[in-house]
Amino acid sequence: MSEEQTGAKSCCMPARKGVDAHSPKQTGACRETAHPDTVPIPGGTGLVGTNRPELALDGESPLRKTRIKPFRIDTTTVTNARFAAFVEATGHVTEAERLGDSFVFQGFLSGAARNAPPVPGAPWWRMVPGANWRAVYGPGSEGAAPPDHPAVHISWHDANAFATWAGGRLPTEAEWEHAARGGQGDVRFPWGDAEPNDTDSFPCNIWQGRFPDHDLGRDGYTGTAPARSFAPNGYGLYNMVGNVWEWTSQTFRVKSLKRQVKQAHAGKAGFKITKGGSFLCHPSYCYRYRIAARSGTSPDSTMSHQGFRLVYDDA
Repeated sequence: MSEEQTGAKSCCMPARKGVDAHSPKQTGACRETAHPDTVPIPGGTGLVGTNRPELALDGESPLRKTRIKPFRIDTTTVTNARFAAFVEATGHVTEAERLGDSFVFQGFLSGAARNAPPVPGAPWWRMVPGANWRAVYGPGSEGAAPPDHPAVHISWHDANAFATWAGGRLPTEAEWEHAARGGQGDVRFPWGDAEPNDTDSFPCNIWQGRFPDHDLGRDGYTGTAPARSFAPNGYGLYNMVGNVWEWTSQTFRVKSLKRQVKQAHAGKAGFKITKGGSFLCHPSYCYRYRIAARSGTSPDSTMSHQGFRLVYDDA
């Protein structure tokens, strides 16, 4: 079994090192005035995890039950258009903009940007000066962030600042999984248990082909897809898996006394749980576009496949 299959590596989510970063205070308007497109999620008994783990070291198992209060959730991840409205209203400067660089997948780089230093252990990631939510692949790539696509290069701190403005919050892992399951119970994916593949089943935006050399794009995309694309799940939610990773509110922890587990997650103190996988996921590399899959990500990290959506407490 490979390192990726055991969960020993999580190179799909590189982390900044030695940076004491935080989100600057907002200025200007403090609340969103437009009404976001949300759907109600019923409360009751929710499921978290799985008894069929693929990446056991990530803490995917066991399947367990938890009580869920009713809430509302964004039908899509936050788009570039919505994030732009937040920035215009508040003057928020994202961490990627403030720190001056962000992680970009090498396949989207050209010219001098391809000479950016690779991430050790995951050379398909490059730290690119000037990459941020406006210019997702670095300077000159502003046109690669269409208004209806997910906002990316968003840190956990940025997402929380947005949530304050929007009157929402990041979901817990249990809330995220409860919403992703779409009322179907113990299913592997938001649409059920049918596996995507490289030939004729494309229910979400993930990688087809040999990673990291060439994405065949048979699902219609080789980068992000519009936030509202592919068929929604049973609750009417789009792209709960694939497309972009989504932040949750919770700290990443794996409860285990096993030495192998501790070694796999050494150095992840304070990391946050991210869910859903992204357009870079593939069974041969990062089989984390399953509902129960999870990853731990540094809250100051920003990447070209990292986004978020919010939940809202019912009054």
